[in-house]
Amino acid sequence: MDILIIGANGTIGKKVNQELSKKHNVITAGRNGADITVDIANADSIKQMFESMSAPHAVVCIAGEAKWDHFKDLTEDDFYIGIRSKLMGQVNLVRIGKDYIKPGGSFTLSTGILADDPVVMTTSAAMVNGAIHSFSKAAALELENGQRINVVCSGLVEDSAEKYADYFPGHDPVPMSKVANAYIKSIMGKNNGEIIRVYA
Repeated sequence: MDILIIGANGTIGKKVNQELSKKHNVITAGRNGADITVDIANADSIKQMFESMSAPHAVVCIAGEAKWDHFKDLTEDDFYIGIRSKLMGQVNLVRIGKDYIKPGGSFTLSTGILADDPVVMTTSAAMVNGAIHSFSKAAALELENGQRINVVCSGLVEDSAEKYADYFPGHDPVPMSKVANAYIKSIMGKNNGEIIRVYA
């Protein structure tokens, strides 16, 4: 299976890439250090990415930015960082990519626990995550040619626990293998429109 991973160099992306590469042909995409260069905040860049490669069986996005700051300090432009990158970036991967991936192919998007259990300074990120959940459930009803879409929504992962522990007091870190398996479930299973929550 040919699997496109956007964000394969990140904390979660590295583990997912490692696991999928054992049995599949993985093509990586990102702003730096990937097989294909792409900026998901730019729809034209996304289209160029798909046109530069053979049709993949699956598209996995583990990328996207959002501004973390206290709500009282967030400006309208700060909110648009997450809207343009993590939200519309992933929406456009599906909107554009549906015309390029193989029949029966799948999209796996990424969010996080903030959609259900936000912490201080995450108003923008939590908003974006919740919007991706709603988008995916609705898009699943209309994708054609047997295509599927799911979202992996993980808690604080082990490999980031030390860095982000102060932001997530009392949260039990999720094992990286458990997170990787959620992506494998989305790609290899038959589920569609599912929010695959991976919490400790």
